[in-house]
Amino acid sequence: MCWSARADLVAGVGVAAVGVACVARVRSVRDLPLAALPLLLGAHQIVESVVWASDGGSGPATVIWAVIALPVLAVWVPAGVLCAAPPHARPRLTVLLAAGTATAAMLAHGLAAAPVTAEIRGRTVGYAVDLSHPLLLVIGYLLATVGSLLLSGDRRLLVMGVLVAVGALVCWALWRLEFVSTWCAFAAMCSVVLFGWVRARPPSSTHVPRVGQ
Repeated sequence: MCWSARADLVAGVGVAAVGVACVARVRSVRDLPLAALPLLLGAHQIVESVVWASDGGSGPATVIWAVIALPVLAVWVPAGVLCAAPPHARPRLTVLLAAGTATAAMLAHGLAAAPVTAEIRGRTVGYAVDLSHPLLLVIGYLLATVGSLLLSGDRRLLVMGVLVAVGALVCWALWRLEFVSTWCAFAAMCSVVLFGWVRARPPSSTHVPRVGQ
């Protein structure tokens, strides 16, 4: 991923297909937001293929990519985990969702106040946006996304959280200037783990309505 427009496009279509499979197998409405995450991540990679094709810059695709990567994921991931979590884990996950919501608000304000730009750097894409308190935002973002997976109370989501955390560290160490792009690509790869989580979920008394019901 992130090697070229074609690589992002192929990866995005593949991840989105995993998302379709996840949503099709959902047996509880509470699992639906998290099961749909690969659809969002797949679309995200497809959007980045447009950024590649546009040779970076600050066009609509760059803005859409940044909105999904920053404020949207900061809320979507902890909210999805909270919905699917067992009752005993929900109080701590509510705190992480609050942290993610506050972080997303600050990120959204930063994106609205300053332009975001993308630059093609060899085989990766670097994104730049002027954000205040960047360290605080990174901590809040990782607490909301990775932290919610690690504290989900679900073994498979815990494994996914460990993989994403390790991936984030590796991406930061190897591609510090392109961290956001490479980390999001790695997170998309974890959609396969999420598919395994959906398949293993027990039936619930609250089912997803079927067409014709």
